[in-house]
Amino acid sequence: MEFTASQIAGILEGEIEGNPEIAVHKLSKIEEGEAGSLTFLANPKYTPYVYSTEASIIIVNKDFTPEQSLSTTLIKVEDAYKSFSKLLAYYDQVKSAKTGVEDPVHVAESAEYGKDCYLGAFCYVGNNVRMGDNVKIYPNAYIGDNVVIGDNTIVFAGAKIYSETQIGRDCVIHSGAIIGADGFGFAPDDDGVYSKIPQTGNVIIEDHVDIGAGTTIDRATLGSTILRRGVKLDNQIQIAHNVEIGEHTVIAAQTGVAGSTKIGKHCMIGGQVGIVGHILIGDRVKIQAQSGIGRNVKDDEVLQGSPALNYGDFNKSYVHFKNLPRLVSRVESLEKQNGK
Repeated sequence: MEFTASQIAGILEGEIEGNPEIAVHKLSKIEEGEAGSLTFLANPKYTPYVYSTEASIIIVNKDFTPEQSLSTTLIKVEDAYKSFSKLLAYYDQVKSAKTGVEDPVHVAESAEYGKDCYLGAFCYVGNNVRMGDNVKIYPNAYIGDNVVIGDNTIVFAGAKIYSETQIGRDCVIHSGAIIGADGFGFAPDDDGVYSKIPQTGNVIIEDHVDIGAGTTIDRATLGSTILRRGVKLDNQIQIAHNVEIGEHTVIAAQTGVAGSTKIGKHCMIGGQVGIVGHILIGDRVKIQAQSGIGRNVKDDEVLQGSPALNYGDFNKSYVHFKNLPRLVSRVESLEKQNGK
């Protein structure tokens, strides 16, 4: 796709200094700009690159005044960073504006989908599926029986949505995600042989949820595994059966949440965190990366370590931990002095 400076300025309500007809077809960092690329200047420390970059167009703040001659076209806006982000969102929207049904696909006769949908080649849409308007199902995705998907949701290539799953509006499911697989439920008999416990529940994903590549969300044993509105999950996260995650909570990669744990609203959970099952985590909780959570957590706690401690207590304890070799040496020296 190619855009002129005039078109970009129109989208951003910006002012052009330079050639309004110059065109760009890609984005770049300002220090790596090439002819035909668009970049931006928001951090003053990158200002020297304005004069050396080969980018064709640079988005800058309105108060920017060049101190040297420029070979590039400027688009001046109120906030260069926000405008560039807006442009990225617009570009993403244009790029994903596919519609129609490619060949081959399998769509069950009982399935329904709204207007302006896209069904990519080799995707599978099962019985009684209900999809809203502008839903995008990319190639090789699997949509099981009785799945519901709301307007404007995107399911990228290779994602697997098991039966009975409910997904809201404006969600993004990235490649390789698996939603609705069986929870890890087995019961031993008297001989120690494990038998599977049927997982008869489902997964409910509310509006504006993002699910990263390779993330797995298990269906409930009974009832539902629930991700509330605005939840954002990174790549390669495991959410077990009957977990509930509150609104606008964000979780970084490789975190695992065991069964039936409830996580509150507006929490921030770092990468590689392990959370045991059947506990309650309050609202606005912050958990540092690689922490292990084995107890209930109150609202607004900040935790670190494994097992996790209050963030301040952890840092104080870590100071003592670093001093352990020196303390041991002092104790040994004192014991020698006392003839022990």
